[in-house]
Amino acid sequence: MPVLQGMEYVVWNCSQLVSLAGLPRPRIGPEMRELSIIPDGAMLVRDGRIALTGTRAAVEHDVSPSIKVVNAGGRIVLPGFVDAHTHPVFAGTRADEFEQRAEGATYAEIAARGGGIRSTVRRTREASEAQLAATSRKYREWFLRGGTTTIEAKSGYGLSLESELKILKVIQQLGAEQNLRYVPTFLGAHEIPDEYRGRIGDYVELVIHEMLPRVAQEHLAEYCDVFCEPSVFPTDAARVILRAAQKLGFGLRLHADQFSADEGARLAAEVGAATADHLEATGPEGLAALSAAHVQPVLLPASVYNLGSTHYPAARRMIDLGLPIVLATDFNPGSSPTTSMPMVLSLASTHMKLTPAEAITAATINAAYSLRRGHEIGSLEPGKLADFAIHDCADYRELPYFFGRDTARAVYIGGVSVM
Repeated sequence: MPVLQGMEYVVWNCSQLVSLAGLPRPRIGPEMRELSIIPDGAMLVRDGRIALTGTRAAVEHDVSPSIKVVNAGGRIVLPGFVDAHTHPVFAGTRADEFEQRAEGATYAEIAARGGGIRSTVRRTREASEAQLAATSRKYREWFLRGGTTTIEAKSGYGLSLESELKILKVIQQLGAEQNLRYVPTFLGAHEIPDEYRGRIGDYVELVIHEMLPRVAQEHLAEYCDVFCEPSVFPTDAARVILRAAQKLGFGLRLHADQFSADEGARLAAEVGAATADHLEATGPEGLAALSAAHVQPVLLPASVYNLGSTHYPAARRMIDLGLPIVLATDFNPGSSPTTSMPMVLSLASTHMKLTPAEAITAATINAAYSLRRGHEIGSLEPGKLADFAIHDCADYRELPYFFGRDTARAVYIGGVSVM
């Protein structure tokens, strides 16, 4: 993000400055309820970073009377949400499949008929970079309206060398436009494409020997992810891909245990993944493995909700085990077509029994650490980047309480207004 040298202003008239100041690491257990709220708070921003936080009276004492003021209007100010699992570049929608599920078809049945991920792959392959970028800019505005300032952005709707590179180049282009932070992840192992059906070994070879080296050579991704499920990429295949990615310097993430218990979680622990995502089916053995290996769980309640399931991840058990959980939207055209982190907070409280404070922690500072950015974003502390949102609430608990609305009234990234 551009930093305007000499830019200085103060944000005040905040009903609550929800700073999340604390220890320089992911928050666990009771720490997840400690938001370090400053009532009647204020924040001094200088050169794109936070210079000072405190009560309005204290900050006013330390600034010039002529300084530029951003008036929060008695609203809350939060760190920008860090959405640590999204699929933001794709062509078309799957509204037709949504209708089919409403009529009783299951996600698996639709996929077996050629729908699901592979239907989006066909459309995305046909789209140009310009077309994909234009659509993704629309979704970028949706993220901002919810107060999100950073997203982890996966490929995975190309499933060929050319199309995976195309998606990652679009992500790179969007990040260069500097209206939202993008953390790129290569997800070439998202599904087996039509032309490789029944030949998973050949497709794994393509991913390892052609896709991963090119992505690394062109510096298009920080992470590699694999959809680890017995019916997609079983453990042995997923392990081979992840180890190859590791050798090339990629960080590792894993779609784990969305439908089948423990194998994905155990593999994430074995390879030292940064995160294991989904975990709806994970049992005690898988949770113990994640805990022992210090893997962060990324929980995606919106996909559970949208698929009509009631089998949410065992979030409370994870917190009891000391796991620094993360919440994310899983924005994608099939199972979770939402960019709204406020909606995810509400689902986390109603269906996984997280307190509003725990949910906010999971969507900000813990998410930032899962992307190796906790030292720069995720909380409002002196020295960190001024990524924050002013939300149309007087109390942070209203974010999940008034569900179904995006609450951001202003969003700043690196101290610059982007909405």
